[in-house]
Amino acid sequence: MPRAKKGKDGKPAVFLDRDGTICVLVEYMDDPDQVQLLPGASEAIKRLNEQGFLVVMITNQSALARGYFTEEVLDAIHERLARVLEKEGAHIDATYFCPHHPDDKCSCRKPRPGLVLNAAKELGIDLGRSFMVGDKLDDVKAGKTAGCKGIMVLTGYGAGELALRDKWDAQPDHIADNLLGAVEWIEKQAK
Repeated sequence: MPRAKKGKDGKPAVFLDRDGTICVLVEYMDDPDQVQLLPGASEAIKRLNEQGFLVVMITNQSALARGYFTEEVLDAIHERLARVLEKEGAHIDATYFCPHHPDDKCSCRKPRPGLVLNAAKELGIDLGRSFMVGDKLDDVKAGKTAGCKGIMVLTGYGAGELALRDKWDAQPDHIADNLLGAVEWIEKQAK
């Protein structure tokens, strides 16, 4: 899989999974009122903002292909998330989502790196100085395949994924209790 080229002035980014990483896990979230931040998520994102990282949300949304809701509903969910974060002084710089069904074998559905690579190209991101944070091994694999460091959080599906560690075919660079713990580790790496 090709990697995005690093620009001379490439910016570091932190790619974040949505459900189970930023937000409380809701299977096929289909209503903006279901948006609820995990404890510490807004503080974590605010710290990344203050340190000059681009914060890019990368999310699989197969519910679109399954017909569970429309792209307009997804947009409303992301607008609600933006408003909730804004009240806490935090923001997400860009959002990329895969609308495909898992059987479609697209290049953008995590664990494939298509969304990360596309974001890197469009936003001028230096993947070698960037991180991918998520609650599934698929998140970690997408980031690592693209050239980022991968961090697994134990929120959402994370604790269950950790229980299957002996079957993993890739290893995260770090495992954190939650997004705030991941950001604390990222801060140490960026020094």
